[in-house]
Amino acid sequence: MDHHSLLEQIQNSRVITFKEKIVDREEIALLTQLLQGMLYPDFFKVSSSDEETLKIIERTLIEQMEIVYLDEDIAKEKTEAFLEKLPKILSLLNKDIQAIYDGDPAAKSYEEILLCYPGFQAISIYRFAHELYALGVPIIPRMMTEYAHSKTGIDINPGAAIGEYFCIDHGTGIVIGETAEIGDRVKLYQGVTIGAKSFKKDENGNPVKGGKRHPTILNNVVIYANATVLGGETVIGNDCVIGSSAWITSSVKDGEQVK
Repeated sequence: MDHHSLLEQIQNSRVITFKEKIVDREEIALLTQLLQGMLYPDFFKVSSSDEETLKIIERTLIEQMEIVYLDEDIAKEKTEAFLEKLPKILSLLNKDIQAIYDGDPAAKSYEEILLCYPGFQAISIYRFAHELYALGVPIIPRMMTEYAHSKTGIDINPGAAIGEYFCIDHGTGIVIGETAEIGDRVKLYQGVTIGAKSFKKDENGNPVKGGKRHPTILNNVVIYANATVLGGETVIGNDCVIGSSAWITSSVKDGEQVK
């Protein structure tokens, strides 16, 4: 075999090549673990003190953001802005733990939720990623939620806007799209899709990026296993119950049950 010729063919056929360093997947995975350990040190073990953990988080974020922005000042500015959000994130996560505890009779303690529940794992990483997304940080938030996806089977795009007391029960196979809006005290079971109905195309037939593509779910909604809710104009009203395996592409009024 002519290795030189083979390598030349492969190199010349690559659609995408990176001339600079790229964001490190392993560093992003470590970052998510450190962030969880920073907020819940008794459950997500880290080998250093809170102060040292915070320093490692800060250093890791700056290093990875420098790769994205090619600018140390911007990397430091974005990192500082994110770190200031940690108390807010902790408050949200405490409410999510309460919602899971209240919403699942099988949950015997908060400790069990922190140690055992993939839904909380996915939500916690989403909460970190969403704040980075809101700061306009590219690629890193998506890498964080894809790390959660690989660990839990739950796919939450960091762009989704999710309110307080969010409960995921079981969780495997849940998909929540980038422009989804979810209110307070919403509960999702396994296999639920909050997705896009279709994509607009430009004159060349290419999908148009951006725009509201995913549904809005208002407050106090329960969506049971394997239900699919699609479309940027679809609104599920307050206090609705969506039954298992329902297929919904139009809005549902407040208080309705869909079987």
